[in-house]
Amino acid sequence: MKKILIILLVAFIIIQFFHIDKTNPRPTPGMDFLKIKNTPEKVAKIIRTSCYDCHSNETQYPWYTNISPVSWYVKNHINEGRKELNFSTFAVYEPQRQLRKLKECIEMVEKKEMPLESYYVGHQDAKLTDEQRTDLVQYFRQAKEDTERRIMFNK
Repeated sequence: MKKILIILLVAFIIIQFFHIDKTNPRPTPGMDFLKIKNTPEKVAKIIRTSCYDCHSNETQYPWYTNISPVSWYVKNHINEGRKELNFSTFAVYEPQRQLRKLKECIEMVEKKEMPLESYYVGHQDAKLTDEQRTDLVQYFRQAKEDTERRIMFNK
C-alpha cells in the first residue's frame, strides 16, 4: 500500500510540470456580442459573470487551474465552450448561426442547463437567480427577434 501511495504522489508531482496555456486570444474590437447587440449594462454584467469564462476570449483562470489534472479538465471545458459559442467572435457568425445560437441560449437558460452546475463550485457569483434567468431569456428573445428582422430585411 505504501508503494502505491508513493507512486501516486510521484505521478502527481510529475504531472504538475504539464501546464495548460492560459493565454486568451486577442480581443477583436467590434466582434463582441455585448457590443454589437448594445446589451444593457444589467444584462451584460450577468452574461460576463455567468457565461464569459467559458464562452468568450476573456477567460479569468482561477487559482485551481494551476493544479494538474484539474487544469486539464478546465481547459478542455473552456475549449469546448468557445467552440460551441464564443461571445467574443459573435459578429463573425453568419446571421442564421447567430439566430441558432440565440435560440440555444434561450433554451439553455430556461432549462437551467447553463451555467453548468460544476461551474458553481468555484464561481458562486455565477449562480443565476430566477429574476436573472428571466432577464436573460427576455434579452436573448429580443436579440433573436432583432436578428430575425435583420435576416428578413436583407432577403
